Amino acid sequence: MNNIADNIQTIHARINNACQISGRNPEEVKLVAVSKIKPADMIEEAFHSGQKIFGESYVQEFRDKHPLVSAPVEWHFIGGLQSNKVKYLRGKVSTIHSVDRLSLAQEIDRQWGKTDKTVDIFLQVNVGDESSKAGCSPEELESLVRSVAPLPNLKIKGLMCLPPHFDDPELVRPFFKQLKELAEQINNLHLPAVSMDELSMGMSGDFEVAVEEGATFVRIGTAIFGARTKKA
Repeated sequence: MNNIADNIQTIHARINNACQISGRNPEEVKLVAVSKIKPADMIEEAFHSGQKIFGESYVQEFRDKHPLVSAPVEWHFIGGLQSNKVKYLRGKVSTIHSVDRLSLAQEIDRQWGKTDKTVDIFLQVNVGDESSKAGCSPEELESLVRSVAPLPNLKIKGLMCLPPHFDDPELVRPFFKQLKELAEQINNLHLPAVSMDELSMGMSGDFEVAVEEGATFVRIGTAIFGARTKKA
């Protein structure tokens, strides 16, 4: 039987340990419970176990699930996003982790312009240069930041990555280091309305290494909710 409360407690203990190793304050690291393909009752259970932030990856699933969750959770969207589906997220998510192109940022800005809210975003960088994954290239990042920053209804909070998968988390460490270095490079430009204080990186198999390298948001699903069944 999967005990969500115990799993969350264990993850926080592991985050705290990674922070101790790297000399960081654990309060800097926020846990995003990746709830895709998980039912509303499991989200409610996690919320009542102290978890506040939940990440969804599929717009249609989020659209159907959102009204079923009565707890006042903080929703983040962390998956690949098509511009024509942004309207279904409008005003319902606080943060979008997967902005990788100007046209998407412009549509997010347009949709949130219809609300009295702004939305935080992360710019997704394809640090592994993998054709199967979204994200701007490291070389394109500065140009993307400069183009997106003036949009009034969103706020750039930092960078996100989905690095290549390795069974050994140490092999992922260089990609987390690279994202941190890219954030520092952008910070050094002192661009108005741009913050690089947050790094969204690290999942169930490698989040401790990500924390050691500066992650402020870790996106964890399996280690909280158990293995997922494949989405149809």
